[in-house]
Amino acid sequence: MKKALICGVSGQDGAYLAQFLLQKGYEVYGGSRDAQMSSFANLKRLRIYGSIRFVSININDFRSAFQTLIKVRPDEVYNLAGQSSVGLSFEQPVDALESIGIGTLNILEAIRFSGESIKFYNAGSSECFGDTGGKKADETTSFRPRSPYAVAKATAFWEVANYREAYGLHASTGILFNHESSLRPKRFVTRKIITSACRIASGHSEKLCLGNIKIQRDWGWAPEFVEAMWKIVQQEKPDDYVIATGETRSLEDFIAHAFRCVDLNWSDHVVIDKSLFRPTDLMVSRANPSKAENLLNWKAVTKMDGVVEKMIEAETQTADIAT
Repeated sequence: MKKALICGVSGQDGAYLAQFLLQKGYEVYGGSRDAQMSSFANLKRLRIYGSIRFVSININDFRSAFQTLIKVRPDEVYNLAGQSSVGLSFEQPVDALESIGIGTLNILEAIRFSGESIKFYNAGSSECFGDTGGKKADETTSFRPRSPYAVAKATAFWEVANYREAYGLHASTGILFNHESSLRPKRFVTRKIITSACRIASGHSEKLCLGNIKIQRDWGWAPEFVEAMWKIVQQEKPDDYVIATGETRSLEDFIAHAFRCVDLNWSDHVVIDKSLFRPTDLMVSRANPSKAENLLNWKAVTKMDGVVEKMIEAETQTADIAT
């Protein structure tokens, strides 16, 4: 039985990855800064809480990362920890760089010092590419990050590449484009849109306040993306892969389809608030995931419309249970 350590197991991706690995027969260790105090709501929602072995690990502390690896002795480590919000990174830039950049470096160093043959996955981000002028980004596209979050993710990416080349570590990065689900926190714009549309449809009188809805993104379904993470780690040769659907749509399209699903016209319920605009933003994000399709035999099935519909369905089910 293989052992996997997931740092950041309580988040959206961590929970779905844990579920996926359990189905593959793994012994799954869930890492959290304070495992005794964390609620692990997402794991409970997926009904896998009792199947996870929890460990407290602070990846900002090398000693903590190293001791955890020695204790668990995992075959695979998935680093999904660290700040996950582009918007929040403008307010907390130091935390973004430390939790992502320093945290990733500590895990890499811990693996190197352990001397164990541990395969490492790093959660990269399409935000690293910045503005590509409308061109589809692939693994050879240069980085031009436009947020503290993106700067931190770019730092972590190059750390992984360096340790792979300098020390021969089986270390890879999945450069993931936007991927959503009902496990997203409500502060994420996609979940904010879905919850508001469902509340308004149920009779609540409110307006949905949003920032720049002209941005364009490649939106996929999170449970599909965690399979790509696993496939990356299973490759004989470590490497980096763009993981995306290959379809780019505007946030306005996302909003319109969400309200359409609940039989409402979005323009009657949405207000643009310029105070919600970011200091710098990525207007258009496009992806070329052909390498993942060809080498990993992975291809996204669910595109933006399907993502919206699945999130609406989950939100409706949750509301029905609550009542």
